[in-house]
Amino acid sequence: MSRIGKEPVPIPSGVDVTLADNRVTVKGPKGELSEAVPGGITVEITDDEVVVTRVSDHREHRSLHGLIRSLIANMVTGVTEGYSKSLEIVGVGYRAQARGTDGLVIQAGYSHPVEVTAPAGVTFEVPSPTRITVSGASKQMVGQVAADIRAIRKPEPYKGKGIRYAGEQVRRKAGKAAGI
Repeated sequence: MSRIGKEPVPIPSGVDVTLADNRVTVKGPKGELSEAVPGGITVEITDDEVVVTRVSDHREHRSLHGLIRSLIANMVTGVTEGYSKSLEIVGVGYRAQARGTDGLVIQAGYSHPVEVTAPAGVTFEVPSPTRITVSGASKQMVGQVAADIRAIRKPEPYKGKGIRYAGEQVRRKAGKAAGI
């Protein structure tokens, strides 16, 4: 039995979880998220918890059991607390600027500024020109948008310039050795 899958997901007050047409929908103060439930996995919703079970011990059902339970738990956490990722910009002349509530303009050493628009459910904050905070209710969406921003200019190993996650350690390489 899946160790993660057999744990029930507690439902905090103010959160509404429904199951219709093999889709679990979670509504809360921060928004609404939904996820499809594959065949072979059953979801039972009681007053204060969600229990995920599987029909058989086939390999596919075993692998989906813990996954669906984790996705539901992440949705409950997302609509109550939300998720956020912080990014740092390192480099001379590298900076970010907020453009409205759902856009960014990033200057990262290219001949042109790079514009990023936030998808629905994701917001950007720029507390300083070298810091970006991506936040939203969906853990997957926040992580993907943060990864897309980081991919604009990944940190390079010689000088460490680029966009990195807050607290990320960049492995530095030695430069050219002096000629002999």
